[in-house]
Amino acid sequence: MRTRPLGPSGLDVGAIGLGAMPLSLGAHPTEADAVRVIHAALDAGMTLIDTADAYCHDHTDIGHNERLVRLALASWPRRDGVVVATKGGLERPNGAWISNGHPGHLRWACEQSLKALAVERIDLYQLHVVDPRYPLEDSVGELARLHAEGKIANVGLSNVSVPEIERARALVPIASVQNRMSPIDRQPLHDGVLAYCEQHGLAFLAYSPVGGSYGVRRVAHHAVLCHVAASHGATPHEIALAWLLAKSPSIIPIPGASRVESAVSSARAAEIALTEQEIRVIDAS
Repeated sequence: MRTRPLGPSGLDVGAIGLGAMPLSLGAHPTEADAVRVIHAALDAGMTLIDTADAYCHDHTDIGHNERLVRLALASWPRRDGVVVATKGGLERPNGAWISNGHPGHLRWACEQSLKALAVERIDLYQLHVVDPRYPLEDSVGELARLHAEGKIANVGLSNVSVPEIERARALVPIASVQNRMSPIDRQPLHDGVLAYCEQHGLAFLAYSPVGGSYGVRRVAHHAVLCHVAASHGATPHEIALAWLLAKSPSIIPIPGASRVESAVSSARAAEIALTEQEIRVIDAS
């Protein structure tokens, strides 16, 4: 798979990464099957794995997804070529999703992630969401301290606006921004976040790139995507990913997968070259 730079980190990763969240939520696969999914993604060139401590059933299972990633990488022969991105700043009390940007919590979460992943330094640690109860400077300031201590190699942000990115960059170098983007959710094209990432050399990690759990059927039945897919012998989901790659060299889509077939399909999208006309037609849809 062709690669893209992970912002200013100095790391190159597969143009499409693996979103590991579906391996731990809902009717998720068995541990053995989850490892097979991760290995299939790596075999296909998806060398960026995105996880989070909060990808789990509830507060009793924090770090479940990270532990799956650790297990898969323990039996993977080329570990040095894999970049693991995780996140902190969300809690799961009784299965709810509650933000916690308190510096003390973020330090604890980062240290727990180090243990769950069995590493001394996390490749990319992202603030999962901005917590309005605490100044952003307090939350990111703690990540800056963890970065200075060598526990975090690169700092990223998720679910943020341009002003929030600027405030964070005043405290610590930012490698990436992870926001939702797909052909049916183009907010980053309109709110300035993608343009900001392009201008300042940050990677833009597009999550829910094929619509997420609520939009996946819309993508599957999207008339324009289906038409373009037919001409490439591809699926609408693969065309959605190819469109994202075509929109900006800063974009790295991170589609989720809970089956080997899904991971392999997502990886195929990196080899699809859309024509300018096809891109314009999707843009107009």
